[in-house]
Formats: sequence, structure tokens, C-alpha cells
Amino acid sequence: MLGVVVTETLYRVHPDFSEGRLAKLRAAVVNARALADVARQIGLGQHIKLGRGEETTGGRDKASILSDTVEAVIGAIHLSGGIDEAAKVVHLLFDPVMEAAASMGAGLDWKTSLQELSADLGLGVPEYLIEDDGPDHMKTFVARVRVGQQILGNGTGRSKKEAEQGAAETAYREIKVAHANGQPVPDAAPAPAVAPATGPDA
Repeated sequence: MLGVVVTETLYRVHPDFSEGRLAKLRAAVVNARALADVARQIGLGQHIKLGRGEETTGGRDKASILSDTVEAVIGAIHLSGGIDEAAKVVHLLFDPVMEAAASMGAGLDWKTSLQELSADLGLGVPEYLIEDDGPDHMKTFVARVRVGQQILGNGTGRSKKEAEQGAAETAYREIKVAHANGQPVPDAAPAPAVAPATGPDA
């Protein structure tokens, strides 16, 4: 339901956007992080019934739980009130998200934007370096990215993907500033002793 309303709205509001641009916009709106942000804005976490384990490990602010709950609420409204009522709620909650996404430019997907910029400048394919800290249920990931011969960017997050997006954003900005000023890619601090990202979250 959420995806249908978002896709239709983006197509109607931005008829001149390419299919690829619309797909990126949709991905920026319909994803776990965006849904979790919406849940936090409306205080949804405090109304979720959790088991003791999730309660003690911060489940009320966990992105996966919040995003699933947003989808469940929209689905329940659809079942009880019909598609029109569900669409009203989707527009109420997600129209601001769609508007913000449309103005983000490169920020729609920093990893893709960094890869495209690196290719344009002949710097090769970015390689993400990940380290983590904390117990399995409360891990924090830190990412940097190797571009050419330099280690750039710095991102943190509760998942590898979130940390990589943060690293890609800061690296993208560093390269853009250097290139705009006619400078080479800036030297970075010594590379941390971390391994290239692997596994399903990479």
C-alpha cells in the first residue's frame, strides 16, 4: 500500500523525471530508515508492545521494529477503512519525506553518487572499510572508504549500510570541494586497521 501511493504520487508530481530518478526517489522514501524516522516523529515507539528482551535492548528505537510497525499500521488502516483512508495517512506522513527527497540531489543515494563521481574523475571503484564495536544486539559500525589511494569519509550507524552511506556522503563532499578548488583529492588520516566490508549487510 505504501509503495503504491508513493510511486503514484512521485510520478504525478514529477512527470519530467526520468525512470531512474523516480526509482531513486522511491527508494529514498520507502526504506527502513525513512519509515523509522517517520515512526520517531509521531512517537510510535512508545505504543509498541515488546517482549522483555527487546524492551531492555532499546527495541522502541530500533529501526527494523519501527519501520515494520509503520507498515503494519498503514496495513491495518487499509483493512479497516479502505484504500482511500490509508492513502490519506500515507500522504499525511510521507508527503514531507517525498518533498525532502526530491530536493536532495546526490543525497538520494550517497554510495551511488560517490561511485559515479569516482568514475568521472578516474579514481576507480570505492572500497568500504568497516569496523564494529559493542555486543551483537547493540553493535555500532564505523565506516571509511578507500577512493584511489586515499582513505576518506567517516560514517557511523547501527548497520553497515547506514555507516557506509555516512562515509560515502563525507567522502563525496571532500572530493567535490577539492575538485571545485582545482586541488587533488585531499590527503586523509592514516587508514584504520579495518577489513573491507563483507557479508549480507555489506
